Amino acid sequence: MVLRIYLVSIWSIIDPVYYLFTRLRCIQSNDSYQPVFRVRLTKYKGKDVCLPDGTKICKNDMLLKVHLHNVRLLRETLVNQNQVMQGRYIYKRVKQSMPYLAMYINNHKDKSMIKGIIGITLINKGIKNLGFECFEPENKFYKWFKKISLFPIYLLSTNTASYDMKKHKLVYLMMSKNNLLSKYLNEDIKSQ
Repeated sequence: MVLRIYLVSIWSIIDPVYYLFTRLRCIQSNDSYQPVFRVRLTKYKGKDVCLPDGTKICKNDMLLKVHLHNVRLLRETLVNQNQVMQGRYIYKRVKQSMPYLAMYINNHKDKSMIKGIIGITLINKGIKNLGFECFEPENKFYKWFKKISLFPIYLLSTNTASYDMKKHKLVYLMMSKNNLLSKYLNEDIKSQ
């Protein structure tokens, strides 16, 4: 536990430097709530995907890539040793942040070009309830690279000493812009 606290503290110092060198932008709010997303525009490079609402995502389509603010979430859940409670807390924070993401896209200067949102994760329980669809990346090298890059986050967030790479399935999370806006744009932020 003490080692995890030190590592998260070090990461908290390094994270702002990393943030400066990426094209990531924090989702802002007009109230005291701090959304847990950092985003950037990206061109999709995977295979064509058709989402349930009929939106077709093709190579080079504009998407908003969504990253969780992992160091913030780790700091917030560090004191809680219960994995189930940590998972519920993260799910709640993501759900509370979704309306802010919808507002961000709705107010974006390139709104008409953005077809949807995309993320990549090893955490894929409960995401369908949020409106996401899961798709496995096809490129094996990319899958292994992403699993290795997500490995430190996993180690810092879990209480178990073992890690089984095959147990955790890497997936793209996708949602069309229309689905995001219809589901979250007019949602009462305060009621969450």
